[in-house]
Amino acid sequence: MTTPRQVRADQDVQWRRCASCGAFVYGKRLDRNRKVCPECQFHFRIPPDVRIGQLADPGSFRPLPDPPAPGDPLRFTDSKPYPERLRDAQARTGRPDAVLAGRMTVRGRPVAVAVLDFSFMGGSMGTAVGEQIAATARLALAERLPLLLVAASGGARMQEGALSLMQMAKTAQWIERLREARIPVINLNTDPTFGGVSASFAMLGDVVLAEPGALIGFAGPQVIRNTIRQELPPGFQSAEFLLEHGMIDAVVPRETQREHLARLLHLLGPSVPELPDAPDPAVVLTRPPATTRTARDLVALARNVQRPTTLDYVGYVFDDFVELHGDRVHGDDRALVGGLARLGGQSVVVLGHQKGHDTAELVRGNFGMPGPDGYRKALRLMRFADRFGLPVIAFVDTPGAFPGIDAEERGQSVAIADCILELSRLRVPVVSVVTGEGGSGGALALGVADTVLILQNAYYSVISPEGCSTILFGTAEHAGRAADALRLTPSDLLRLGVVDGIVPEPPDGAHTEPHTTALTVKSALVRTLAPLLGRSGRQLVDARRERFDRFGDPRLQPVVDWEKHDEH
Repeated sequence: MTTPRQVRADQDVQWRRCASCGAFVYGKRLDRNRKVCPECQFHFRIPPDVRIGQLADPGSFRPLPDPPAPGDPLRFTDSKPYPERLRDAQARTGRPDAVLAGRMTVRGRPVAVAVLDFSFMGGSMGTAVGEQIAATARLALAERLPLLLVAASGGARMQEGALSLMQMAKTAQWIERLREARIPVINLNTDPTFGGVSASFAMLGDVVLAEPGALIGFAGPQVIRNTIRQELPPGFQSAEFLLEHGMIDAVVPRETQREHLARLLHLLGPSVPELPDAPDPAVVLTRPPATTRTARDLVALARNVQRPTTLDYVGYVFDDFVELHGDRVHGDDRALVGGLARLGGQSVVVLGHQKGHDTAELVRGNFGMPGPDGYRKALRLMRFADRFGLPVIAFVDTPGAFPGIDAEERGQSVAIADCILELSRLRVPVVSVVTGEGGSGGALALGVADTVLILQNAYYSVISPEGCSTILFGTAEHAGRAADALRLTPSDLLRLGVVDGIVPEPPDGAHTEPHTTALTVKSALVRTLAPLLGRSGRQLVDARRERFDRFGDPRLQPVVDWEKHDEH
């Protein structure tokens, strides 16, 4: 009996042994499964031409000319001279260096693409690879194509010394050129992505994706162990580890990468500024509706655990949504979610506090109380929206920012202040909807908008009624009295000019008819956003600043006495 042999992924063999689970897989079955183990989903390494074949529309790839051949400026020799290593790698892979670049289409959408080849000297980046990445970026800039960069590399190429180090700066500055030109850059990092590649172009995309199980980091595990003798946690530097720690947007299995990429390209592509019809003007009330509910009753309704959450609204309101994760600093706070969405023909960036409907969801979302990681994620997506000219739609529903020790240590105040400042300067339309609790600065961090709406049974306040009662009366027992005094109801807020309109709810609250409520919110967003789309960035910023300037200025503040108004 012949024992199956473990060989390279791109060789034509009958059997492969999975390096993860040890199962033997028939080669043709592995090919049909995109070189993913059907037993444990381990992603085998694949060469660039196979990668492009999986992502591109059939027959659409057109390669760029080969990069200039690298020299041997150091006359580097280890066990063999560098030129000999190059010749061996070229003979083995059939390509001049560790990159394949060109243009292709994905579901009909053109992109510039560069893919690194780990089988060529570990996918290391020397002068030829750096130049080819730059050449692909130049193509993207000249033809205004999104740029897709697929990494598989051990880092900078040692055999070219400091010249390879300079490629980190060269490639990074080309990413910056594309940012300045508002051309999307998408990274897909595969196993492994380390060193000078991860610390330059591979982590600088507007959206950073990774394959399941891919190892990604700056210093490799062996380097860490041998240098500082530190024990590494389970799953350290895996794609899933990076997602949890806020460094990437998503872990995308190979079988769905093409579709995921196509959706991103669609959402980042040209918008057709056509919004769905919203014929009923009653979806936004500009006069307080009649109600017999007390402020305390309203606060209780706003806190009902079954009220629709941000992700509930996303599912009902938008035609497509791709969630983006992480603050690129520390973590991915599930109390604040965001991503790219489509509203009719218009792409938008959606942000929102996320609670939940059961104990597990509430704990995962920290009861809707974000920490600095959440607000820095929002800040990143605000800047993303500004760069690509996408309106921002924010759903506000939080008791307040998380008041814990960790949050203070990581700069909670700074994170909230940065969000408030960033919203004030965005050159795109911003619409905020208070859907439940509007708690203090944690709510305002998503509430500096051109138009602020509030649901009929939501509230917005400088402090919770219980907090106010505790400070003023030494006990939370007078929360109802405090709620009345704070004037936190939609009718009060409309009179004070804090909100611009009230979105009606079903008689017993949004949670009783979430789909109906969401459709009303959708219509309200359409009616509110439509007039903002025609304004310039300068007009939007000026009007937004004037809006908040008027609070506290008796000459400008629009406090309306509705009873006297009705008499006239």
